[in-house]
Amino acid sequence: MKITHVTTRALRTPADNPLVVGLPAPTDTREFVTLELGTDQGAVGLGLTFFGGALTPALKAAVDELARLTIGEDPTQVEAITAKLRRAAGSSGPGGIFTLALSAVDIACWDLKGKAMGQSVCALLGGLRDRVTTYASGALMRPHPIDYLAKAGPPPPSSACGSCASRSARTST
Repeated sequence: MKITHVTTRALRTPADNPLVVGLPAPTDTREFVTLELGTDQGAVGLGLTFFGGALTPALKAAVDELARLTIGEDPTQVEAITAKLRRAAGSSGPGGIFTLALSAVDIACWDLKGKAMGQSVCALLGGLRDRVTTYASGALMRPHPIDYLAKAGPPPPSSACGSCASRSARTST
């Protein structure tokens, strides 16, 4: 399998999750950059990254340029592609817009690897766990009242990933 083409898009969605940046105005939006890596076998890997605001076009350009460097590569060789892109970035990484752009390519490659192997990315990375270490950052470190956080946070996950919904009920408290 070889990567043959890339498609990047900047998407704007309603800012309907106030947890990250406080209660948004009804007209607020968030911008995401999506990536599709297409292969000679017809498979498409999807990647996503986020920065937001005025730099979204720059992030889209960075994703597009990094993704184009993967054309002709075997997407199942995720680590080799990451190393190639890090070399190509020179002194611009790690961190910043390079890392945000690299993340979209990395996610899309893992998606293609999972499709090629007939496994979920979760299974490729070691499977489900009952517990994981967590940390608080950004909005989660702000002293919001519990009722505000409950109203502002995302709804519990659906049962789309099997046992995830029952696990989230155990781990959400």
